[in-house]
Amino acid sequence: MAFSVQLMPFSSTAPPRCPALRRRRPPPSHRRNQTGIVCTAERRELFNRIALVYDNLNDLLSLGQHRIWKKMCVSWSGVKKGDIVLDMCCGSGDLAFLLSQKVGPNGKVSALDFSRNQLFIASTRQDLFWKACYENIKWIEGDALNLPFEDGYFNAITVGYGLRNLIDRRKALHEIFRVLKPGSKVSILDFNKSTSSLTTLCQGWALDNVVVPAANVYGLSEEYKYLKSSIAEFLTGGELEKLAREVGFSDARHYEVAAGLMGNLVATR
Repeated sequence: MAFSVQLMPFSSTAPPRCPALRRRRPPPSHRRNQTGIVCTAERRELFNRIALVYDNLNDLLSLGQHRIWKKMCVSWSGVKKGDIVLDMCCGSGDLAFLLSQKVGPNGKVSALDFSRNQLFIASTRQDLFWKACYENIKWIEGDALNLPFEDGYFNAITVGYGLRNLIDRRKALHEIFRVLKPGSKVSILDFNKSTSSLTTLCQGWALDNVVVPAANVYGLSEEYKYLKSSIAEFLTGGELEKLAREVGFSDARHYEVAAGLMGNLVATR
């Protein structure tokens, strides 16, 4: 059974069509900040370009293990039946679909991302793999640094491979803290910036010799080269815990996953 999905844009623009993946050079002021991190416009264009092959590459490069890590992420969020939850930086919707099944038809899932192409793929998957509970998902084109929700609105929040890509992680955590109910949790899955030189070496080798060549099959090697630098510019598990506590979370714990190649921060408001 299929049903139509309305994409709820954060801006006043219309819902997306299936767009051609074009390279558009952003204005100079939006390219890089002083630390060299790629800023919003350029990063959004990158995720728009890779949207059509994103899921296939995730399955290929992780040998399907990313699905297990995402189930762990959702479990750590403490989500339960009937909850109102947010998947921030939702991409093509993997975590949002898992949350939908957890909260059931009486719950609500808001799935927010800045990439219109990723949201189009997510809503297409919603139709293709239809389940009754998926009616509880609303796709929202919006800014993770200025969440369009009231204070204390959500029972749980997940973020999958998104915090690393935001130019102001402190503000992102402030926004997460603001829209969470007291006592609720955020669960943030991402690549781990390890303090182990061996893990870092193995991770770098895999990115250079497996990930980028695999992406090159789709003509996207340049797009995936950013992963290595984005991990190097990210925070270690200890630094993420410290930042979460500084923002106001009462408890924050970072768990290493997949032999330290991935990590998951769990913070309680």
